[in-house]
Amino acid sequence: MISKRDRYKRIISLSLALILLGILTGTFAFVWYTYYSETIVLPFYRRGNWVLIGIYCLLTALFFKAYGGFKVGYLKKTDMLYSQLISMVCVNFVAYFMISLIGRDFMRAMPIFLMTFADFGFISIWTVVSGWFYFLIYPPRKLIIIYGSHQAASLVLKMSQRVDKYMICESVSINEPEDYILEQIMKYEGVIICDIPAGTRNDLLKFCFRNNVRAYIAPKISDIIVRGAEDIRLFDSPLLLCRNYGLDFEQRFFKRVFDIVFSLIAIIPASPFMLISAIAVKLYDGGPVLYKQKRLTIDNKEFYVYKFRSMIVDAEKNGVPQLASEEDDRITPVGRVLRKFRIDEFPQLFNILKGEMSVVGPRPERPELTEEYMKEMPEFDFRLKVKAGLTGYAQVTGVYDTSPYDKLKMDLMYIENYSLRMDLQIILMTLKTMLFPGKTNAETEEGVLPFTESRKEENDK
Repeated sequence: MISKRDRYKRIISLSLALILLGILTGTFAFVWYTYYSETIVLPFYRRGNWVLIGIYCLLTALFFKAYGGFKVGYLKKTDMLYSQLISMVCVNFVAYFMISLIGRDFMRAMPIFLMTFADFGFISIWTVVSGWFYFLIYPPRKLIIIYGSHQAASLVLKMSQRVDKYMICESVSINEPEDYILEQIMKYEGVIICDIPAGTRNDLLKFCFRNNVRAYIAPKISDIIVRGAEDIRLFDSPLLLCRNYGLDFEQRFFKRVFDIVFSLIAIIPASPFMLISAIAVKLYDGGPVLYKQKRLTIDNKEFYVYKFRSMIVDAEKNGVPQLASEEDDRITPVGRVLRKFRIDEFPQLFNILKGEMSVVGPRPERPELTEEYMKEMPEFDFRLKVKAGLTGYAQVTGVYDTSPYDKLKMDLMYIENYSLRMDLQIILMTLKTMLFPGKTNAETEEGVLPFTESRKEENDK
C-alpha cells in the first residue's frame, strides 16, 4: 500500500540534490572570487560573475543528471559515489578551460585542482549522510513475489543484493488459488510479478492498481515494443501505434552525422593509446596487431569488426570454439590490460567512420552466435533494426552474468526509446565503465559463445 510519506519522496530527493548542488556551486563561487575574478583581463561586473557561477551550476546539474549522481536511494552508495566523482572531474575540467577562455590565457590550475579534492570530500560526506537520512525515512520495502517458473529465482537473487532497498518476504506460485494470491498481496508494500501468463498478469495489475499496491514487473518482449508505441486517437477511440521499423529517416540521418563527428573527434585523443597498444601487442609476441572477426549489423548485414588482438596467435588452432573466461590462459598479459579498460575496442572507431557501426547500439554478434540464440529466442534478430554499436545500453547497465535474454530486452528498450540525449548519456556511462572497470562478459575473439540458458516460449496469449 502507498503510504503518505511515499508521496513526498520526489520532494525529499530533490531537496537533497539541491543541497549538494548548492554546496558545490558555492565552493566554485568562493574559488572564482578568491583566485580568478580580479585576475582576468577585463574583470566582470557583478552580473557577469553571477552568470558564470550559474553556468557552472547548470553544468554540474547536467553531468550529475546524466551519470545518476542525484539518485539517492536508487543506486548503491559506491555506484553513486563513482558517478559523482566522474561528474565532478568532468565539470571542473570544463570549468578550468572556460575560465582560461575568459582570461585569454591558461590560468592557474592549482585552485581548480584543490577545489576538486574539496568537492570529493563534500560529495563523500553528502553521500553517506543523505543515504542514512533517506533510508531512515524509507526503509526497505517488504515485497512478495508472484512467479510462474524457476526463472524468477535469478531476479530474486539480484533484488536480494539490495537489502537496503528491497526485502522479499514471501514467494507464491501462480498455480495457487487466486483468492489466496490476492490475500497475500495485500499483506505487503509491493508485489513482484515475474514470468506469468499475460492474461493472469493483467488481472493482477488491475488488482494492484485498484488497491494502490506498488508492482514491479519483469517485462516481456511485447511489453517493450508497446512501451515504444505512439499514442494516437481515431475519433473517440485511443490507439497505440507501433511503427516497428526501428529508427525513422530523420533519426538515422542525425545519428549518422553524430557518428561521423564523434568518431573523427574521438580518434584524436585515442590515437596515442592506440599507438602504444599496437606497439605493446607487437613487442609481446611479434604477432598481428589487429584482429578481425565477422559480425552482424543492421538488417543482418555482415561486416568485419576490428579489435586489438588480446589473445595468443591461433587461439583456436584446434578449430573448436572456446569461451574466453576471465582467467583464460589464452589472453596475453597485454590483452588483459586492453580488455580491462576497453582499449581493445578502439579500432572500431574506423568501423564507425565506414558506416558499418554506430557509436551507440547493440553490440555486434557473430552470425553463428546469433543463429544459436535464435533457436531459443526467435526475437533475437529484432536488435538488428539498428546498426551495431561500439557501446550500448546493455553494456553500461548489465553486469558480467546478465543473461542473453535480458541483454536482448535492454537492446530493444534502447531501440524503442532512442534519442540523441540517450546516446549522449550512454557515452558518458561508458566513460565511467572504462575508468571503473568491473566484471563483464568475456567476449570471444575466436569462437562462438555457447548458449547455456534455455528459455520457455513467452506466453502472450
